[in-house]
Amino acid sequence: MYIIFRCDCGRVNYSKKGFKTRKCVCGKNLKVKDRRIMGEAQNPREASEMVRKLQEEIYGGAILTTADKF
Repeated sequence: MYIIFRCDCGRVNYSKKGFKTRKCVCGKNLKVKDRRIMGEAQNPREASEMVRKLQEEIYGGAILTTADKF
C-alpha cells in the first residue's frame, strides 16, 4: 500500500505505507505520519500515476519539448 501526500513546497509525493520519512525533491525531509494523506494506491505504478495527475491539476499540463523549439 502506498500513500500520496504533499510537501510544504507544493510538490506531491508518495511513500510506502509504514515508512517514517521521505525526502522531497526540494531537499526537505518529511515525516510521513505528520502529512495529510491525499490518496492511497495499491502499487508504485498506480501511486506514480496519481502523483502525475495531481501535479497536472495543481500546475497545469506539462508540455515536453526540446530546447531549440522553446
